Amino acid sequence: MSDPTKFLTSLGQALAVMSLYPAGHPARERAVDTAFEQLQRLMEDDPTPKILFIDGEVVYRRQVLRHLSDWEWGIQLADAGVQRLEFLGEVMGDEFGGFLSDVYDRLSPDTPDTAEARQMTATNIRYGPVGVRGADPDAAAEAVATATIAYSLQDEVQTIEWMHEEVRQSGNLPLREAHAVVRSLSLAMHSQSAILLPLLELKQFDQYTTTHSSNVAVLSMSLAEDLGLASEHVRAVGVAGLLHDLGKIRIPKEILVKPGKFTDEERTMMQAHPVEGARIILERERELDLAAVVAYEHHIMLNGGGYPSLRFQRDCHYASKLVHVCDVYDALRTDRPYRGALPSENALSYLAEKAGTEFDPDLVGVFTTMMRERSERRLRLNDPTIAPEDTPPL
Repeated sequence: MSDPTKFLTSLGQALAVMSLYPAGHPARERAVDTAFEQLQRLMEDDPTPKILFIDGEVVYRRQVLRHLSDWEWGIQLADAGVQRLEFLGEVMGDEFGGFLSDVYDRLSPDTPDTAEARQMTATNIRYGPVGVRGADPDAAAEAVATATIAYSLQDEVQTIEWMHEEVRQSGNLPLREAHAVVRSLSLAMHSQSAILLPLLELKQFDQYTTTHSSNVAVLSMSLAEDLGLASEHVRAVGVAGLLHDLGKIRIPKEILVKPGKFTDEERTMMQAHPVEGARIILERERELDLAAVVAYEHHIMLNGGGYPSLRFQRDCHYASKLVHVCDVYDALRTDRPYRGALPSENALSYLAEKAGTEFDPDLVGVFTTMMRERSERRLRLNDPTIAPEDTPPL
């Protein structure tokens, strides 16, 4: 089997050489020829290869090429509007050369953003944005639907569990792993033809912190996308959602899973987790100031109630109010030791009832619309796999 990595690597090398030498230079021609040869080898085994560049990940034939995570050229191509690359049949050398020239022009900061510049120049090569929210409407109309991939969150679940244990045992907060989990969750959200919400379903109550952290990150990123936040802010909100309950690692497990009413001492311990979470984050990662603020504020109500109590009433950060909505929704939708999970509409009704007092009413409105339009996929923790839709393979 041909390795798509060899083609992608040669593609990146060709684009790099094109930045150094003018058209017609032998070095440039050799680099383009090498990339074309690698494409032909790839197409010997896969006559219609299709590749996606999404959120720092490269997806080929329903598989995430994890060794190409954060691949520089993949990120640059996605930023330039080339999130999807597919070859529909036999590709000629001049077609491939024209494709590379057009892509190189897109990567150039001096290239004007015109409708003509976005036209696809090759018959059997298709490239452009995938059909996700925020794509250019004219280009998206020409794009094929987002590819369907099978995606497992098993690694992400294990990483979250490891992160919590690492903080508990050593006091270290693995920032790189937190960002990697959020990136993978974002990719899973966009792994189907419509944005879905891959939410984990626990088997045992002591798994709540793991599943809830993942779910709040997913819901927060989805809501941030619907609100039109920039991609870097969506990712920052996702990290804040992932870490919002970090302070609960300081609470004994028997209290976290207690089915009955808390004693006054236990309630005080539970309500200390926002302060503890913010302290853990700030002591270890100054770069996560937003996550620390959200950890501290995510239980404070719009009217100033909740906890921790503020000495002087003030407005909470917008991200805290956003995560608060997502946090309560997922908590209501999850089995707890003292009650069963509520249906989605019941949870949304609770948010609507408390809008204006506990929750920001505008955020509740957007969140409610989002939940009714999106596909909420509950994944069992023992096999958190998003099955591919019934569409042709990549």
